[in-house]
Parts: sequence; structure tokens; C-alpha cells
Amino acid sequence: MNPFAVLLLLFLAVPLVEIYFLIKVGGWIGAAPTVFMVVFTAVLGALLLRHQGFSTLQRLQLSMARGELPAVEMLEGVVLVVSGALLLTPGFFTDALGFLGLIPPLRQALIRAWIARQLGGGGPGGPGAGGAGGQPKGPVTLEGEYTKEKDDKSIE
Repeated sequence: MNPFAVLLLLFLAVPLVEIYFLIKVGGWIGAAPTVFMVVFTAVLGALLLRHQGFSTLQRLQLSMARGELPAVEMLEGVVLVVSGALLLTPGFFTDALGFLGLIPPLRQALIRAWIARQLGGGGPGGPGAGGAGGQPKGPVTLEGEYTKEKDDKSIE
């Protein structure tokens, strides 16, 4: 499906879902408590986001100090930014999605699954393994050493 069509659908559907939930919750508990809950979730989300962001930044710096590529930590930063935007958007549906992005084990599992999918594997053979019997998909590089021995027919 066209990415622009998906974005258009999201920009139309998400506000409608938010308005529906706000009207339903407002009808159950009243307007003032509903507004308070929306503001409270935004403030709570901002505090949790700040804590998660500093934690992710610290893990990123530790990975770099060890000389490792902090791919998971960088993608966690992206997820945290999106989660923060969702939490600051008024509504219960976007808040629920934003809070899901703030759960570290869930966030890391989703990122690792996405990375494995991008690498073309992630099955029992690990990333890059696919096909029948766990055979690699692409070319295989074998590492080793060799020595050249004298051949009886060679002239020196």
C-alpha cells in the first residue's frame, strides 16, 4: 500500500478514535475529570519519558565506550521520541500507545524483532539464516589459513 495513503488513513482515523474515546469517557465520569486525566497522562508521560531517555542515553554512552555499535539504543531513542509525541497528543488512544513505547522490555523486544526482520532472518538459525535446513541465503565466506607446498613438477 502507498505510504501516503497509510499516513492519510492514520491522520483521519486516529483523531476520530480519540474523539470517540474522549466523548465516551466524558459521558461516564464527566468533563472535568476527563480533562484532568488527559493532562495527568501527559505530565506523567513526560516524567517517565525523561527518565527513560536518560537511561537510554547512559546505555548508549556505555556501548560506545566499549567500542560497540549502539544500534538498539539509537532505535530506542527513536521509539522514545515517537512515544513522547503520542503522550503529548491529547487523548486516551495515543496515550496508551505512548505508554507502551515506554516499557523497556517491550520496546527492546520490538526493536530486536524489527532488526532481525530487516536483516532477513531471525529464525532458529539467527539473522541471515533462511531457506530449508537453515542454509544461508547469500554468499558464504570461509576463513582459514593456507600454506603453499613445493610441487615436484615446479621448477625453481
